[in-house]
Amino acid sequence: MQQRILMVDDEINSLKVLSSALRKSGYEVDTARSGEEGYACFIRGQYHLIISDYKMPGMSGEKLLELVKTHDAAIPFILLTAYGSIEMAVNAMKKGAYTYLTKPVDLNLLEDLVRDVLLGQTSTTGQAKDSTWQFYNILGQSSAMQEVFSLIRRVSKTEANILILGESGTGKELVARAIHYNSYHADKPFIAIDCTTIPAELMESELFGHEKGSFTGATERKIGLVEMANGGTIFLDEIGDLDFALQKKLLRFLQEKEFRRVGGKIKIKVDIRLLSATNRNLEEDVEAGKFRSDLFYRLNVITIRIPPLRERREDIALISRHYLQYFSEKNQKRITGFESEVLPLLSAYDWPGNVRELENTIERAVILCPFESINVESLSRKFKDLASRREESVDEMTLPELEKKVVGQALEKASWNQSKAAALLGISRKQLRTKMKNYDL
Repeated sequence: MQQRILMVDDEINSLKVLSSALRKSGYEVDTARSGEEGYACFIRGQYHLIISDYKMPGMSGEKLLELVKTHDAAIPFILLTAYGSIEMAVNAMKKGAYTYLTKPVDLNLLEDLVRDVLLGQTSTTGQAKDSTWQFYNILGQSSAMQEVFSLIRRVSKTEANILILGESGTGKELVARAIHYNSYHADKPFIAIDCTTIPAELMESELFGHEKGSFTGATERKIGLVEMANGGTIFLDEIGDLDFALQKKLLRFLQEKEFRRVGGKIKIKVDIRLLSATNRNLEEDVEAGKFRSDLFYRLNVITIRIPPLRERREDIALISRHYLQYFSEKNQKRITGFESEVLPLLSAYDWPGNVRELENTIERAVILCPFESINVESLSRKFKDLASRREESVDEMTLPELEKKVVGQALEKASWNQSKAAALLGISRKQLRTKMKNYDL
């Protein structure tokens, strides 16, 4: 089925140029010249994507976004603005925008983004994106993750060194792969190196290679990973654990873009992009003399911080359903969902192991569950204990106290986005506002 896009802009020339470009790409595009007209089109028709100018006479793009999300929280919405700012982008993300583009719009970038949203992108495993909230195999509908996705798009087409920060299990390598496969190096190698798994005495040889006879056991020339990645991307995971002596050699390589193999005399020039990641606080390591300050500043041109799962609880249900489907198919089981108490229970847990721990939890539950829906009994002991504690606390509350708590939890999970909170509760936004007023939230 041909995918339908609604484009809203009060500037007729912009509307014509952008809609024409998208039609040439094979999309069916309806246009509107005001927010009011756009909202009327949305109510009458069915669209896969809405693209709207931010600042328009009468109803603004931001207001249109709010109205659209009250009817359909899942529809992707892209804002166009000549008044772009990080603050505006963050506010738009919190209200459900997929991302934003600044005017004048780069047509190639727009077409890539629309394809990203609607047609899906092929990952390194060859699996196509199957969700509005998935970006290169990274899942997240929270505003925090939408900001990460937006930042990935903006930095991918540059050559800047990127430092990815995040706790273990948050998906730092997935972010690195997303940057690579969205960059100009996408058709070249992506080589990931875990600095914690290679002994310090072998790391230089692994990175830069060695010549025959350069040390005991060097019976033949070895090409290093940096040389193998020429034209592509090197990802140094847990770079905070890199040996201090090797940090100096890495810095020299980043400055000169050339190196010598261990025991070699000839300088070898390569063109690579370096991405690195750590779960450590490198600034503290620099102050403590454990990490070179000059290397830190060379690596830290742009920082992407991946929030832990406990800071984006609204993503837990989305990720849980994704892994439920995946492991059900993998294990040839017909499990189609969760019993009512399970997802709130998973959302209440702090997940110290982050997405990796959640993945393992869902896999275990799928394997052990004998029913068509995951129940609490299929989860590990810690979740059963958590369920018991929650039941005890509920037993001591009055009905109004319980409702206030549930509404408050939904608002917190949705980062106080009323449309998302109402969707979580299964009520209208108007009903939610009434309850917020009644309970002084």
